[in-house]
This record gives sequence, structure tokens and C-alpha cells, in this order.
Amino acid sequence: MCIRAQLGGIAHGTTPAGFATIALMRELWLIRHGETEWSRSGAHTGRTDIPLTAAGRDEAAALGRYLEVRRFALVLVSPLERARETCRLAGYQNALIDPDLREWDYGDYEGRTTSQIQAAHPAWSLWTDGVPHGETAAQVAARAERAIARALPAAGDVALFAHGHILRVLAARWLGLPPQDGSLFALGTAAVSTLGYERQTRVITRWNLSLSA
Repeated sequence: MCIRAQLGGIAHGTTPAGFATIALMRELWLIRHGETEWSRSGAHTGRTDIPLTAAGRDEAAALGRYLEVRRFALVLVSPLERARETCRLAGYQNALIDPDLREWDYGDYEGRTTSQIQAAHPAWSLWTDGVPHGETAAQVAARAERAIARALPAAGDVALFAHGHILRVLAARWLGLPPQDGSLFALGTAAVSTLGYERQTRVITRWNLSLSA
């Protein structure tokens, strides 16, 4: 899968937010955490710090086998346990914690499934309607842009271990799309995706690769 975003002919890797920096990074690897009880049920899991299930730990170990031949100049991980456990079981003991990679704060909808929310608010969508007392899409996008800016100067590939919605927003911003367009990028647990360049054009080079499929 290859989705392109032309950056207006800018030669030095300016991000959508306007961070001007020379793009030394080759590829940005996005790795979602393994299964949890709430991801299995479809409950929105933002700031609640829950561990992986046994299946999630198996997924993380499979990630380690897939990634063992890869060498990363920088590995960043969300501070939440499910991401840190996935990162650790994949073999990256010394990853740096990046608070900007934490999941979307779902506010009053934390722990609820979409169908439960829609029972009271028909046709509700996180991407267009947001959440009461949580983060807006713009606030999540700002964090994603900071994570991109931190990765760009690395002298090689960068791995980000994080969560479904923040990584989908990050991919949208990589392409210069509004954060709401993250809705177009489905992302399963323990899935691997990569962002990179085709000449001076930012592209998605692979998306939602499942190692358990």
C-alpha cells in the first residue's frame, strides 16, 4: 500500500505543522500495542492503564520475531503499560517514553463501546463529534506532530510503540491530512505500519500488517 502526500516541493522535510528540519529519518515504523481486554471488547481505552491479555503478549512476542532483523536509530513508546509491555516483549528494553504517544483522552466515553455511546447519541462518531471532557482531534493532532518532529532528525529508522487512534491521527498528519482523516486508516492490535518518502513526497509504504493473520 502506498499513499502519497506532496509537500509542495519543500526539500528539507517540513512537517504539516511547519517544523522545518532536515529529514534524516528513512522510515517511521508505527506499532500498535497487543490485545487487551478492552480492545477485544471494543471499549474505548484512553488513559486507563490496563495490561495485555495472554493473546496480546503472544502478539508482542511475534512482533519481536518480525522486528529482530531491524535496526532503529530511535525507539519511542507511550507511557501507558499496554504499549510499554508490547515494546518490552518485542525486545526493546531501552525505549524512550514519549508522553505525546499516549492514546486519545476519551473523557466521559472512556471504557464505553461505540454501540453503547450510540444508544444515547445515534450516529455518534469519535472523528466528527468528539468526546465530552476529553481531547479534541486538534489536540491529538498537535501531539502527533510533536512526535513526528522528534523522530525526523534521527539518523535512521524510528519505531513508535503506541495506540490505535493516536497512530491513525499521526499517519494523517504525516500526509498533510486533517486529523479526522485518520478514520480512513483501520489499525488492528499489534499491527505494523510504515511511513516514508518517495523522493520528496511523504507516503505510506505499508499499512496494518498483521503478523497473526
